[in-house]
Amino acid sequence: MASDCVQAQGLISQRIARFAPRDVECESLPASMALVEPRLSTANVPDSWATAPLFSTSGARRFATIATAEGTSLYGTGEIAGPLLRNGQVTEVSTMQPFRRDPPPGLGSLEYDDATPNLYQAHPWVLGVRADGSAFGALADTSYRLRIDLTAGIVFSGEEPFPVIVIEGDSPQEVLRQLGELTGTMELPPLWALGYQQARWSYLPDARVREVADEFRARSIPCDVIWVDIDYMDEFRIFTFEPEGFSDPSGLNDYLHGQGFRSVWILDPGVKVDPGYSVYEEGLAGEHFLLGPDGEPFTGGSWPLDSHWPDFTRPETREWWKAYFPAFLGNGLDGIWIDVNEPSLIFPVGAQFPEDVVHRGGGGLPEATHRRYRNAYGLLMAQATFEALREARPQRRPFVLSRSNFIGGQRYAAMWTGDNSASWAHLYWSVTMSLNMGLSGQPFVGPDIGGFFKTPSPSLYAHWIGVGALFPFSRTHTVSGSADQEPWSFGAEVESTARTAIERRYRLLPYLYTLFHEASTIGLPVWRPVFFADPSDASLRAEDHAFLLGADVLVEPVLTEADPHEFALPDGAWRPFTLVGEDSDSDPAIPTLKARGGAIIPLGEVIQTTTEPSLEPLTLLVSLDDRGQAEGILYEDDGEGYDYRDGDYLLTTYAAERIDGTVALTIASQEGDRQRPERTVNVVVLTDEGTFFGTGSETSVIRVPLQ
Repeated sequence: MASDCVQAQGLISQRIARFAPRDVECESLPASMALVEPRLSTANVPDSWATAPLFSTSGARRFATIATAEGTSLYGTGEIAGPLLRNGQVTEVSTMQPFRRDPPPGLGSLEYDDATPNLYQAHPWVLGVRADGSAFGALADTSYRLRIDLTAGIVFSGEEPFPVIVIEGDSPQEVLRQLGELTGTMELPPLWALGYQQARWSYLPDARVREVADEFRARSIPCDVIWVDIDYMDEFRIFTFEPEGFSDPSGLNDYLHGQGFRSVWILDPGVKVDPGYSVYEEGLAGEHFLLGPDGEPFTGGSWPLDSHWPDFTRPETREWWKAYFPAFLGNGLDGIWIDVNEPSLIFPVGAQFPEDVVHRGGGGLPEATHRRYRNAYGLLMAQATFEALREARPQRRPFVLSRSNFIGGQRYAAMWTGDNSASWAHLYWSVTMSLNMGLSGQPFVGPDIGGFFKTPSPSLYAHWIGVGALFPFSRTHTVSGSADQEPWSFGAEVESTARTAIERRYRLLPYLYTLFHEASTIGLPVWRPVFFADPSDASLRAEDHAFLLGADVLVEPVLTEADPHEFALPDGAWRPFTLVGEDSDSDPAIPTLKARGGAIIPLGEVIQTTTEPSLEPLTLLVSLDDRGQAEGILYEDDGEGYDYRDGDYLLTTYAAERIDGTVALTIASQEGDRQRPERTVNVVVLTDEGTFFGTGSETSVIRVPLQ
């Protein structure tokens, strides 16, 4: 390997530096697709800078190597199955679908495991945590295919030159805040998107959608969203409805809205080659499709068989795409789910999207082949779809779920972990994948609860919904032809477990919504590894069964069928609490929850849908620290629109203090212009001596006797 000395390009900010190989002019490097905006250097990198890459070449490959000190733990690398701790692992940063192992007959989808080197998303990013708890992050700022080798330090390698951006921080939390400044934070989602959600491929005809909705309400299992998969389309033509099974989408959505449900409908990028089909004809006329090397629109096999793909690098194509949404959303759709946008070929099974397909670019993006834009195709489609919803309904926050994305794409879409399988291994990986996605800048993430491929056993589904109801994105989904996978589909015992798990989520919604506000403003993940409680504690670095929900709730789930996992837990007071009378000892599928000493956790009532009020009364769960004090935050707004940007919100900080034999709780501070409702507050105080209760007005001092 021929070495080349490092060339520092300069500081982007006080603790962020950009480096590039010496033999490449900065102007010749591709413009960043990850950053919110271009960042220029403001000063030279000081000699004291701790972490810098060494650039080198070997044959046709380019390398950037970062040496790591002993005791450094490595995380991130985006969406990949396997353990949370990534030391010793190799990841391919590519949305190109790897070899499909034994796919279902005729189904061009991926069944993955921890030997699969890459999945649907691309995050050329590594978070490093040093032995003393300080941290750094390294971003290889390229959309070209890349390899991350963590077997000895950090080695990025690819076929094209790339810069590396290094972030230094006193803690991993500080590094992630700065990553959010660079690549953007997620937008605050509508409150309903935090509710429990139910899907399958497919509920059809529309009468079946109504039946599922009715069953949730009849069984008093909370649910906010029903998902509609590809079979609603007329022969898989996007922006159409099947004339028999879904002849009245507006009527269906009116029915769902009447019961407090929202609906999310799927869209794929593949446009059916079909003379007379308006989307196809207008796409041809506007030159909106990707081109083959012969200059003609590229044709490949998607769900409608022969298909063309929109060229989202073209601003004109993004505007063309947006133009279909006012009428489409006018049928009452609430959110959009975009799929197979790696992009993938469905037919023939095993086929790959050719790398010589041409993207014509525009608006600052140059013309280039698919080699350059493959990893960013999902991001560009997500951006166009997000903007389409925002422009069509400017008073409503968009909700977009995307299977493929690129680092920075959290600005436009939530994500799920793709076509997983009904196995205990996938249950475990769903936790580790979600944690590492949060450490890669994407907070809004979750799996297909129960597994997409195959059918889970009752015990597996019970354990999956037990922890699944706590994921940032909480949705059950399953493949066509599988057994029913609704919460009541596995018998009365599992239904009871599922109801308990989902009711716990709804009680936690005020806390969850506050965490999402934090994610949208400063970039911290909703789910966090246990080591975030003490980054300097080496014993916590590999713990990936337990996790933190925000900073204040420790979750201890059962993710294995056989031998119980021995949790590595942080020091300090972590007190168990219950929300709906659950007992994790008698039902091990329900994870144990513990509150951090020093925290105040806002809780709501059990509701069936977020259209119902949940904060009358408001419950504040108080867990005192060793000084007898606690503090916590509650964020509130209308849950749907953008008035919060003009001050229509409440951000309340509560404080509690033990004085002699009484705990006094007060409002310590507040922000925002939203009128505070008159409401009762129930206070639950957790101490080492027991649990104590009090009630009072929110605007008064509430005193809870500890006896």
